[in-house]
Amino acid sequence: MGALVLSTADPVAKARLTHAAFSRWAAGLPVGQATAPDHPARPDKPLVVEAFRRAGGGWWMIGRCCSPVHKEMGVPLNAYMLHNLAHVELNAIDLAWDTVVRFAPLRDTLGDGFFADFARVADDESRHFRWYSQRLAELGFSYGDMPVHNLLWRECAKSSSDVSARLAVIPLVQEARGLDAGPRLVQRLFGFGDHRSADIVARVAEEELAHVSVGLYWFLKVCQMMGREPGDTFKDLIKEYGVVLKGPFNYLVRDEAGIPREWYDEKFKQEAAQKLSEVHDRLACIVEMEKENASLNG
Repeated sequence: MGALVLSTADPVAKARLTHAAFSRWAAGLPVGQATAPDHPARPDKPLVVEAFRRAGGGWWMIGRCCSPVHKEMGVPLNAYMLHNLAHVELNAIDLAWDTVVRFAPLRDTLGDGFFADFARVADDESRHFRWYSQRLAELGFSYGDMPVHNLLWRECAKSSSDVSARLAVIPLVQEARGLDAGPRLVQRLFGFGDHRSADIVARVAEEELAHVSVGLYWFLKVCQMMGREPGDTFKDLIKEYGVVLKGPFNYLVRDEAGIPREWYDEKFKQEAAQKLSEVHDRLACIVEMEKENASLNG
């Protein structure tokens, strides 16, 4: 059923099939075997472009727009943002199912819990896509009306042969960027006067936090199975797959998701090392003072 979702081009049908597949899993459907397509099926629209000229287009990039691209397109800011978010959620559906289908041969190693968690993530993403699509319709638009990028799926393709890399690149980097951008997107929508869309984005952001935590949980489990230290493994994989970690980071939400700051923030690591060095220096001074006192009292 995951392979069927990946092979379905119509976004609405993809979302419905996702919910049906998860419902059947919850009712006792066992994990099977199937071949994941190299690329998920996509409708004729929206137009896929290499990258936006001055804006990101992804969940984590909208907050960094350095120019009013939505005005160049002739669409209001809220519709532009919601369309981008719908596209990210559509990709997220396929990302979760690709993880289930592609790594099904590892069922005996990973256990059914791995597949249950990512099927549940897929179901959540399908609901988020429906929310954004419905809100777009209320604004007079539909998914497919604006061009999109394909950057997110490229990151997925990079990690297609290694489950540890998939978990590092997608939940712990790409989805974690959503945690960084979520509050900024909510504030921009409030500033635009669209409280209904802001509320929807805030609800989605709350649920996305759990997805990052799920990815972290399984990354730690896989590292344990491999006998590898998680922090060093994460950094090695990020470097190997050419993934760039960029702020600003939402430390509070990332902390809530459980991602150690020293994994992704070099500045935090340097500050921690500096503080540790200062502690060592103070301890050394105390030791020297105690030696001097002991000598005088002797």
